Amino acid sequence: MQNTTIKNIVIVGGGTAGWMTATALATVLEGQYEIRVVESDEIGIVGVGEATIPMIQRFNQVVGIDENEFLRETQGTFKLAIEFVNWGKQGDRYMHGFGTIGQDFGSLRFDQYWQHMRKLGKADNLAAYSITRMMGKANKFMPARQDMPNSPLHQIAHAYHFDASLYARYLRKIAESRGAMRTEGKIVSVSQREADGFVDAIILENGDRIEGDLFIDCSGFRGLLIEQTLHTGYEDWSHWLPCDRAQAVPCESAPELLPYTRATAHRAGWQWRIPLQHRIGNGHVYCSQYVSDDEAASVLLSNLDGKPLADPRVIKFKTGMRNKTWNKNVVAIGLSSGFLEPLESTSIHLIQSAIARLIDFFPDQSFNAVDIAEYNRQSRFEYERIRDFVILHYKLNQRDDSDFWKACAAMPVPDSLQHKIDLFRASGRLLRVDNELFTEVAWLQVFEGQNLIPERLHPLVNLQTGADTMEYLDGVREVVQKCVAIMPGHAAYIAQHCKARS
Repeated sequence: MQNTTIKNIVIVGGGTAGWMTATALATVLEGQYEIRVVESDEIGIVGVGEATIPMIQRFNQVVGIDENEFLRETQGTFKLAIEFVNWGKQGDRYMHGFGTIGQDFGSLRFDQYWQHMRKLGKADNLAAYSITRMMGKANKFMPARQDMPNSPLHQIAHAYHFDASLYARYLRKIAESRGAMRTEGKIVSVSQREADGFVDAIILENGDRIEGDLFIDCSGFRGLLIEQTLHTGYEDWSHWLPCDRAQAVPCESAPELLPYTRATAHRAGWQWRIPLQHRIGNGHVYCSQYVSDDEAASVLLSNLDGKPLADPRVIKFKTGMRNKTWNKNVVAIGLSSGFLEPLESTSIHLIQSAIARLIDFFPDQSFNAVDIAEYNRQSRFEYERIRDFVILHYKLNQRDDSDFWKACAAMPVPDSLQHKIDLFRASGRLLRVDNELFTEVAWLQVFEGQNLIPERLHPLVNLQTGADTMEYLDGVREVVQKCVAIMPGHAAYIAQHCKARS
């Protein structure tokens, strides 16, 4: 039987996407394949994606990364939630916390009982029943207690904030120690096979020709292989997500080291705040139709916690995704595959899930069309479902202070999103389809945080008496409060376990 195994994998571009891919493949493929990362020091990386979601722990476990060492090396901090400011109405403030809310009770989800008591004016704020949200409010942190399965301490879910350039450097060290090779150089042309258009080599400025069987495009927005070479095409979603620019700037640290990301809505966009050990990462995502670059920079700089450490850097983008993320023998990972603004910190997750999917559908030299089509179907489903969740934040605003927000509230949205909104509005029902990324609890927190109140509730909510339901709610809230009270502060936990060396 003929051996059709591929041997040479070429990753075009470094940064977070390139080095996450190289690290994962070098680990999983156990030295049986040649893995080469081609990157140029002359070409900048976007490198502003510093906030993550809890799934990154799975990536770190697969590649054998120690949490404390990783945080020391990347100036990292812990993340329990994203706080949204001014997204419903001006002055509104809520958190999307990780993990669960409440405990099982009766035959329905916790939130149905909570909604029932809220309608009667008896329930506390939703945050009171979430361990991660209450930890965030109190500026506390500890990891989940695996030895306490019946306690809210078992339900703590966390992610990280870190310096993306330091993360790429850290991963490079790991990848190279496991056999991945790095070639410095600028790509000037791409060679394709005449018969089928597959990429067979890239040519560097110095004349070197680097051949490969599988090419992974981590070249960022420009999509050197997936778009400039294979002309795959791009599906534009800016009619739903009209922000098309961001300006990023680091600033000096604030006195308190908060364990959550903050997203503050401004007149024509929103500002992120990501606290690291040595600085705070900030950026203003905005729509250039409604605000100039100069005004956007002014808004950003006037809303910093400390002195800026650089000049704001403008990044232009168009939300959407490639028509295919795998075309011929090229797989696009990272910004080359598509872009969703970082409102829910999904950029690094999309890199991670693309790598996991590539391993699931790892090819031989036949590059089976059925496998590739399924890879692309799963990629599209993931992008579209995350897209819907991000659109939700814009659609549900009730702001009347700017044309931008009025247009967002009035816009028609994808049918898949409208269906979820209609279900929740009608009866408080929450729908998660085919294990999509964001859970029912995530949707609940945005619906509730941005003032969408169900017209009715599940009729079985009345099977429990009001007294029993209140006793249950009060019990959950009190246990959460007691758990948070005994925890160390976020900064104290970092100082003890994972303080950066410099």
